[in-house]
Formats: sequence, structure tokens, C-alpha cells
Amino acid sequence: MVDKQLGRRRFLKVAGLGASTLGAAAAFGRPGNLFPKQAPLAEIHLAAQEDAASMDELHAQGVQQFLDNVGKDPNFWRPPMEPVMDGDVKVFDIVCQDIQWETAPGMVFPAMSYNGMVPGPEIRVDEGDRVRFNVTNEMVQSTAIHFHGLRVPNDQDGVPYINQQPIKSGETFSYEFTIRNSGTHMYHSHHNAAEQTTSGMLGALIVNPKDTSREPVVSADYTMVLNDTTLGFTINGKQFPFTQPIVAKLGDKIRIRYMNEGLMIHPMHLHGIPQMVFAKDGFYLPVPYMADTLNVAPGERYDVIVDCDEPGVWAFHCHILTHAESRHGMFGMVTVLIVQE
Repeated sequence: MVDKQLGRRRFLKVAGLGASTLGAAAAFGRPGNLFPKQAPLAEIHLAAQEDAASMDELHAQGVQQFLDNVGKDPNFWRPPMEPVMDGDVKVFDIVCQDIQWETAPGMVFPAMSYNGMVPGPEIRVDEGDRVRFNVTNEMVQSTAIHFHGLRVPNDQDGVPYINQQPIKSGETFSYEFTIRNSGTHMYHSHHNAAEQTTSGMLGALIVNPKDTSREPVVSADYTMVLNDTTLGFTINGKQFPFTQPIVAKLGDKIRIRYMNEGLMIHPMHLHGIPQMVFAKDGFYLPVPYMADTLNVAPGERYDVIVDCDEPGVWAFHCHILTHAESRHGMFGMVTVLIVQE
């Protein structure tokens, strides 16, 4: 385990201060005696070298853990949940549960989940579908589900005491409506949401359009659910080194759907290859634009195309650096894009 006192000890050592020195300075009570003796230059350099070596080793260990974990989490890029058909209605059963969720090695948090996973199952439907969501609450807290970005009848909007009563522990509530608008959307709690959503009650809801004329032709489609606060800084419920890479071949075009379910902004930066932003909040942009860093605010969704024209392993992370890297190594909202020749 990393010594939490490392930074303080390094400061005292480099400054040439020990407990006796600090005590003496206090006893004399004169500012000029605060630093009565400077450590020899060679000793300062040695301390800095030892600290730099420890820092480098921790960075290397994290990257190695990431590499060792590649391919070991087949649900990181969520496969779509299969509905059960009731006549012409697509039925999805959602169970709300209190669980323990591991975001990174040894980092286990109390979480609130849909179907025992964070984020919940990815749901993909078609514009015009009739859908039903049977929501069973097995948690201690009451809850409800809001379908963020979808146009629904008012009584299906999922806000307790405005549109419905909360779904209490042990109860089941069914939402049913026709899908009216396509695009990249989300579903999440709207009851004690600052705790419940950041604790894991969130998921992707993607609607395929009837008119596909503006849909890009891509080799693969990836969803990145961004979250923060209660479970730390996560992509699809995991922190680096437990995230998974995007793997593509040279010449592939891939689609990435960002959705921010947290409380903070997250500027997502892809090294080496620009992103073409072509949709926001489920709406096509009149003029797509290029970016290497895309700021995703809470509640926003963006669709981008990445033309994989540069081979290599490219870092991919939130560019608020305290969400991604420290002197102990990379963590949080970090993954990579691997473009294979």
C-alpha cells in the first residue's frame, strides 16, 4: 500500500526539517531560526531521486494492471439487454438493488444498481416501438426512473410527487409508452438523485431512428457513461486500471456515445486522432465539427466519429487532470484507443 505520509516525509526530508528542528525553532521564537540548517545538496538530490523512482514505479504498476485486465470484463462495453415480447410491446424488467461494487483493485463501494450492475443494462430500441419497463425496488430507499431525453407522456416522466408516487421498497411500478424520438439518451433515478444516480442508478437508452439517412456507417459503436462523486471518477462504472480499451483496426470508423451522469463536467480528450462531433442530446448537429477535447456537462450526450487513421496506442481520458492522474499513477477516467495495423 502506498504510504499516505510520503508527501509530508519528502517535504521534511528535502527541507532538512525533523521534529527536533521544528521544536527548536518554536522555542527560539524567531523567524530567522525556522530553518537553522539546510540539508546538504547531495542529500536533497538523493531524496528527490528516491521519490521520483517510487512515483515512476507506481505509474508503471497501474499501466501493467490495465494491460493484465484487458479482455477480462466482457460487460464493460455493455451488450444490449434483450426484451421479452408481450404481443407488440417490448418488455424490460429492471430490478433496483443495493450492492457492493468494485470500481478498481481493492476499491469496493456500497452502490445502488439496476440488475446488479453499474451502469445498468444498456437498452436499445427502435423509434416507434411500444415499450414497458417493469421496475421492482429491492432497495431500502424508495426510487423512480426518469427517461432522460425521451419524449414521453407526462405521467411517465418518473419524478416522484410531480408525476407519480415513489416506488417504495418491495413495490413494482410499470412505465409504458411509445418511443417518439431517436438518439442517444439515458435512464436514471430522479428520487434522491444526487445520491442514487451517482451511486450507480444510471444507464444508456439508445433509440435507432426510422430514417437512417443521416446515420454514419461505422465499424463499431461504443457507449461511455461518465460518472463521479460517490463511486469515484468512472467510465462505465470502473476506474483505471479496471477500464477496458477500445480496439480498432487501421481504417475503421468508430462511433462513441458520451453521456455524463455525474455532477461535474468532463472534457474528454483523445490523443492522436480528432473526433468529429455530429450529434448532441439526441439531435443531429446542422454542421458537424472537429475536436480533440470535448466538454461533456452533466446531463449532456454527444455522438462522435473517430476515423482510426493513425496506428498505435492512444491515451483517452478526462482532461481535468485530477480526475485522471496523480503522483501515484493514472486512475479514474482513463482508457486507451488501440489502432492495430
